[in-house]
Amino acid sequence: MRVLITGASGTIGSAVADALLARGKEVVGLSRDPERARATNPTVTWHAWQPATERPPAEAFEDVNAVVNLIGEEINQRLTPEAKERIRDSRVRATKNLVDGLAAAGNGPKVLVSQSAVGYYGDCGEAIIDESAPAGEEWLSRLVVEWEEAARGAEAAGLRVAILRTAPVLDAETGLLKELLLPFKLGVGGPLAGGDWYLPWIHRDDAVGLLLWALENTEASGIVNACAPNPVTNREFSKALGGVLRRPAVVPAPKLAVRLLRGGELADAVTTSLRVVPRRALDLGYEFRFPELEPALRDLL
Repeated sequence: MRVLITGASGTIGSAVADALLARGKEVVGLSRDPERARATNPTVTWHAWQPATERPPAEAFEDVNAVVNLIGEEINQRLTPEAKERIRDSRVRATKNLVDGLAAAGNGPKVLVSQSAVGYYGDCGEAIIDESAPAGEEWLSRLVVEWEEAARGAEAAGLRVAILRTAPVLDAETGLLKELLLPFKLGVGGPLAGGDWYLPWIHRDDAVGLLLWALENTEASGIVNACAPNPVTNREFSKALGGVLRRPAVVPAPKLAVRLLRGGELADAVTTSLRVVPRRALDLGYEFRFPELEPALRDLL
């Protein structure tokens, strides 16, 4: 089996590549800087690609059986109009270019597993939501709708398409958990914006595991929530993280602090209440390695 991965040099992409290589699969990676990527991981076959402006090169699809699409610029930044346009291009336009390349490949890949985001749902308060819930009205929700529509274009070319709406991935080296570690280690961590809003999450190993599972499971198509089955409130998350680090977790931070640092729109997105559950993954038999938060944090830290 030969798998092409966009975003193969990122945290999750490189972990997926390593897992596939360990299983004896061949991996093709797309990168803006293939020479640099090759120096980092020479076991991957790298091709140059400018995702927002062109299709991947035709030779990248040669003998490829499946594609994993993980590309996208970081959203955790001040959401200026220019940043929003870059973020949209890195997801929607890049995915459309990828799908156009897939369609032109003829007798090429048969499966596309494309990452999406639980931000699709918008603020849902305390309601438990699964894949059947409608999209929200926020900018992030509308972005995800476009992103998923671009990925679904591969269905017209005869591919099985699985779209994983991914929660914030817990990893001590990147993302949400990395940002929280310093203040919590200093004893000044605590709930944000009251702490009553629900925070979906997923351990890095399950984020990778679900991607591999979706590649191999022929029943995995359409939307799959990639999140742990037990979402927690921000207050519960803070308490669990403080307990694992043996630090107090009682210093509250108002939403104003995030607004001052990253802008109001990102502050609203960060504190959106999403009590999301992975109903389809559970129904189709995926077994989470880390369904509960505290054991997940202990493993990572």
